Amino acid sequence: MKLSVAIIISAITGSSAFAPSSRTMQVTAMRMTGVAEDPSEPDMSQSMPFMSRPPALTGALAGDVGFDPLGFVQTEEELLNYRECEIKHSRLAMLAAAGWPISELFDKKIAAAMNMPALVDATDRAPSTLNGG
Repeated sequence: MKLSVAIIISAITGSSAFAPSSRTMQVTAMRMTGVAEDPSEPDMSQSMPFMSRPPALTGALAGDVGFDPLGFVQTEEELLNYRECEIKHSRLAMLAAAGWPISELFDKKIAAAMNMPALVDATDRAPSTLNGG
């Protein structure tokens, strides 16, 4: 009974993380300090003040301070594609960071439930190149 209640509560709270926010946003006008006054002068990057800001990095996205020292982004479409890829890879990395210890904790129980041999070694470590594997 307690386990089913805990699962239901975790499912409800977990799904609320993906629901749209009900709070209203307040918009205020702000002036960026790294923006040049004269349009003929190149805008300088806030992250690297000695470099000019890449043309595709306009500061419109959150966290955009003009950091692209290798010049990967040429168009706004590429910028949005790289941004989407970065979000996908970071989510996958977060799942892997949680999945590794969970696999070591529950491998024997899951393998027994599926009538399969356990994959963890004698010290209850998942096989990987990081722990000798």
